[in-house]
Amino acid sequence: MMASIGEFDPLNNIVPATKIEVTVSCRDLLHVDTFSKSDPVVVLYLQGIGTKEWREFGRTEVIDNTLNPNFVRKFFLDFFFEEKQNLRFDVYNVDSRSSNISKFKDFLGQTFCTLGEIIGSTGGRLENSLSGIPGKKLGAIIFTAEELSNCRDIATMQLCANKLDKKDFFGKSDPFLVFYRSNEDGTFTICHKTEVVKNTLNPVWQPFTIPVRALCNGDYDRTVKVDVYDWDRDGSHDFIGEFTTSYRDFSRGQNQFNVYEVLNPKKKGKKKKYINSGTVTLLSFKVESEYTFVDFIRGGTQLNFTVAIDFTASNGDPSQPTSLHYMNPYQMNAYAMALKAVGDIIQDYDSDKLFPAYGFGAKLPPDGKISHAFPLSGDNENPNCVGIEGVLEAYFQSIRTVQLYGPTNFSPVINQVARHTVLPEFELSSVCVRVPLRSAQDVTDGSQYFVLLMITDGVISDMVQTKEAVVNAAALPMSIIIIGVGPAEFDAMEELDGDEVRVSFRGHFAERDIVQFVPFRDYMDRSGNQVLSMARLAKDVLAEIPEQLLGFMKTRGIEPRPALTSSDLPNLHRHI
Repeated sequence: MMASIGEFDPLNNIVPATKIEVTVSCRDLLHVDTFSKSDPVVVLYLQGIGTKEWREFGRTEVIDNTLNPNFVRKFFLDFFFEEKQNLRFDVYNVDSRSSNISKFKDFLGQTFCTLGEIIGSTGGRLENSLSGIPGKKLGAIIFTAEELSNCRDIATMQLCANKLDKKDFFGKSDPFLVFYRSNEDGTFTICHKTEVVKNTLNPVWQPFTIPVRALCNGDYDRTVKVDVYDWDRDGSHDFIGEFTTSYRDFSRGQNQFNVYEVLNPKKKGKKKKYINSGTVTLLSFKVESEYTFVDFIRGGTQLNFTVAIDFTASNGDPSQPTSLHYMNPYQMNAYAMALKAVGDIIQDYDSDKLFPAYGFGAKLPPDGKISHAFPLSGDNENPNCVGIEGVLEAYFQSIRTVQLYGPTNFSPVINQVARHTVLPEFELSSVCVRVPLRSAQDVTDGSQYFVLLMITDGVISDMVQTKEAVVNAAALPMSIIIIGVGPAEFDAMEELDGDEVRVSFRGHFAERDIVQFVPFRDYMDRSGNQVLSMARLAKDVLAEIPEQLLGFMKTRGIEPRPALTSSDLPNLHRHI
């Protein structure tokens, strides 16, 4: 029988930020020196979240006498999918080797982008035109992004023990293992705990996985210490003994050398006839490559972003300032802020920038029919909008034309994203485009992943049907973000956010946790800074998407494709 470790909760390994190497080159720079070509340098600035302030992050080297520099010095940036990481690159012609930018001779141009744009571009290569000097062609700047490999293998192992010391007065021991990696200064850092196996001196622990970097930080011969404990309910776990090994020893798999004596130094010092406190045996060991979110994005996986907005009457009359849909000419309402906060980040990972947008809970003109999945574009055959600005424009237009009504049904939109039929191809239009629609059911090869953003002000009316829709969607390449706006209580929404208890329908549990719910009011900046509020919201609601994508790919045995080149890019991506 297995039990939780009580005070020793299962360890939450903190995954370090993904480190990205950005390489810079320029083409056809402005020629400003009279007797030679320019001596260019590129300066990178980062913009703080929620502020307009830029701070210098780093510089390339100066390359003499060239208009087409390929810089050797790289920029190494921490990548966070859930943040909009704004970058500014300024190019200068340098006469002096002074570090003071004000002494650089000539400004040659600049460009703005996000780190997500570079990573999300085909093959991790982004080319931007330089600007900043009116009336002149300033050439181009080219970025390539590559994730730094940092011992990304993941180890899976299983261990058992035999004849451990008996620690409990009325029963046998309840043993568990604690793993530590050694540090350079001789100390140890905890890196894994197993589950507890109750009432046995001969436990067999479940197989577990651990990143190799967590176990040894890339040094295969680094000491790994393993402590064996007897679990006690009050948290005062009894020390049974310990042994040491290394990743290299573990990697040899099951053999006579991977049977370890568990030794208790105190008992050994007191008892002359002491031999050991039992043995621990490695039953199995395998190593697999651990793919990352960036691997899939560089391999061409597209994030298809769909929006669904609550048009029920509980939002209030849109013509009144008290309404959650009120369009203040001086600032965005909560719906627009939530949409823009999430969409501005996700759009960097979708090459065609076409976003289906739906409303639910409204009466539609001309006959007043209630709909729970109507396209904001007003065209049933064409829900796609061009960019986040196109979605916002369609939302504002819908507010003017539909009648807010009810009830608040979620399941129709979720099912729409999960099970839409393929429509014929149509031509482009100015705001929205008609392309073949594709659903999550159509795409299970890893080429696309679907993110549905639902923004609502109230309690779900069709909770049973929504649970069924979520359970079904969990088997598809799909995640659902729900943002609650306004002052309502959203306690029922927590049922869908499966952080504690996985969503179920008629005894069937969702195979993955795909729902993230947050109330927007928890992220509102007290000073009224909308930019900061939106950044906080996006950071929290998007943080789980990379792991949800990786979880789906892993359960399906899908590996990322090799990084795309420009010739691999299809002419038109398909959307739902």
